[in-house]
Amino acid sequence: MLPSNDLRDRAIQLLQTVTDPEIPVLTIEDLGIIREVLIGEDGMLEVKITPTYSGCPAMGVIEVNIRAALQEGGIEPVRVTTVLSPAWTTDWISASGKEKLRAFGIAPPAEPTMDKKALMGERRALQCPHCGSNNTEMISQFGSTSCKALFRCLDCLEPFDYFKCH
Repeated sequence: MLPSNDLRDRAIQLLQTVTDPEIPVLTIEDLGIIREVLIGEDGMLEVKITPTYSGCPAMGVIEVNIRAALQEGGIEPVRVTTVLSPAWTTDWISASGKEKLRAFGIAPPAEPTMDKKALMGERRALQCPHCGSNNTEMISQFGSTSCKALFRCLDCLEPFDYFKCH
């Protein structure tokens, strides 16, 4: 058995390979949903995760994939714990994760996290991940998943998802 620091480091390396089932170019590390990796007093590895939003249907698959990655790496048993507070925010997406989203054709969350313009019905201009134009419009508050909105570029006419801020 590995010493606890080595076990934790090995687990973190393995977790860095687990991808999001809805956006496979992102790892769960890119998304910032891994909260903590601990070794309990009982010697069991515990991975604490936070969903991108309460009720996210991908979390069950992510938990299975975490267990599989660790088991394939020789680490078991494992406890995966969901932590809801503080709530996840798009601020937790890494800079490389935001760039991966853009390269994949999804507009990354714009700053600041809270978008008050949506409450007032004001138009939000986002940069098109295809051509770079800011001449865009929202088509729907909901895109391919609940955490994304659907936009269209008025210059290249391509639709794209926007990872909503929250």
